[in-house]
Amino acid sequence: MRLWINILLLCALSIACPAWGQESIDYAQSEAVAAVAAEVPEHAEPMAEEQGIDVKTVVLDHIADSYEWHICTVGEHHVTIPLLVIVRSQSGEWHCFSSSHLHAGHEYEGFRIADEGEYAGKIVEQTAEGEVVRPIDLSITKTVAGLFVNCAVLLLIVLGVARRYRNDQPDAKAKGGLAGVLEMVIDSVMEGIIIPCVGPNYRKFAPYLLTAFFFIFVNNLMGLIPIFPAGANVTGNISVTLVLAMATFFAVNVFGTRDYWKEIFWPEVPTWLKVPIPIMPAIEFIGLFTKPFSLMIRLFANILAGHAIILILTCIVFATAKLGAAVNGAMSAVSVVLSIFMNCLELLVAFLQAFVFTMLSAVFIGAAQHSEEHEHETKQIENNINN
Repeated sequence: MRLWINILLLCALSIACPAWGQESIDYAQSEAVAAVAAEVPEHAEPMAEEQGIDVKTVVLDHIADSYEWHICTVGEHHVTIPLLVIVRSQSGEWHCFSSSHLHAGHEYEGFRIADEGEYAGKIVEQTAEGEVVRPIDLSITKTVAGLFVNCAVLLLIVLGVARRYRNDQPDAKAKGGLAGVLEMVIDSVMEGIIIPCVGPNYRKFAPYLLTAFFFIFVNNLMGLIPIFPAGANVTGNISVTLVLAMATFFAVNVFGTRDYWKEIFWPEVPTWLKVPIPIMPAIEFIGLFTKPFSLMIRLFANILAGHAIILILTCIVFATAKLGAAVNGAMSAVSVVLSIFMNCLELLVAFLQAFVFTMLSAVFIGAAQHSEEHEHETKQIENNINN
């Protein structure tokens, strides 16, 4: 029960987060996307455009958020699913309509999607003074829709497996199939990460840490499947990783012990490092924010870069289509081999990033629970596990 409640909470927070700081988050993500796009070789873009494909556009269209879900292209027809636009204008009125009204640069009820400038790719409106501004935007974008789908998949898996265990006795046989695999993963995360890192209070934080692990893992895996309704770049969106990092930040600091806060504001270092200039307290205080920031950036950057690399390798096939059968055949073979390798590597990265995020969160939470009694109890728990 607590596990799927945590899943729903993370889903709701991930959806709400863009509304809290939409402009700053969009700017940060656009900067990262631009940095990834800059990695495309300079000669690749003219060559690709000559062959009828714009590599940068293909890559950016996939990893950036959008107000519609593009499924495929048949000839010159783009098969897309319009999503729900929910915006609040400068006059205070709320508007709710389909994103199909904004297709191909059209304007609807005073709103349009900006083609260029600071708000490129985002819904904007023009004030009476002629200024282009961003309304309050609570739209169901591709990332949000993908988040709904992935959370539904995760809930079906978790609740389905939980139903199989509901009436089990302590001496019941181990389950097989998906339930057995999930049990093995949960035991591995509990005994390998949560219990050793968090310590005797692990039961309080286990639901959140397990939720974070499976939430990240499922979203990473679904992002690697290129077939609708999968394929959304959820964990490659900085809004989602920001919410996850904020959850860890609150878990660490809200439940931190007195000894934890003492180590921050009055650490055991020479007095001249604390007064009259609080050098070490200032460093420790900054560390409160750099830890969740590193969690956010690590997950976001790794997933974003993986998606971009796979797309660039795939585009090689089409970018060399008119360079002759020999060149295209050789480059296609290279593209297929490297794409398969990268997809296999991304499967490992999908698990590894979920593992690393959970492990670091558990370490930060365990450090906030630190005391002499805590350390003694942790050693006893580790001995019991080993025995």
